[in-house]
Amino acid sequence: MIARTQTDRNPSPSNLLLDEIDPMAPQREAALFYGLFLRGHSADSLRRDIDVPRKLLDKLLKRHRNELAVQARLQRAYQYRKQVLAIFDELVIRERIKERVH
Repeated sequence: MIARTQTDRNPSPSNLLLDEIDPMAPQREAALFYGLFLRGHSADSLRRDIDVPRKLLDKLLKRHRNELAVQARLQRAYQYRKQVLAIFDELVIRERIKERVH
């Protein structure tokens, strides 16, 4: 087992923020769903799996109305899922255009 340093056990807030930011994460997740699409899964069912309905977000925000940190995380997660959905849609559209050309 590898010994952990003091900074590993108690990372600074700036290190936590840097760990959360992965600019390629939405692309990788969209690619995963795109792979499922290429293997025959319905684009519409995959969109439902990716998407978070606004009504659900509103319900969660209301439930956590006094917890600003939770609300911020929910908003980030919502925006992240919308970004993944947009990338997925672009990949599906390109695939359908490619199919028509060939």
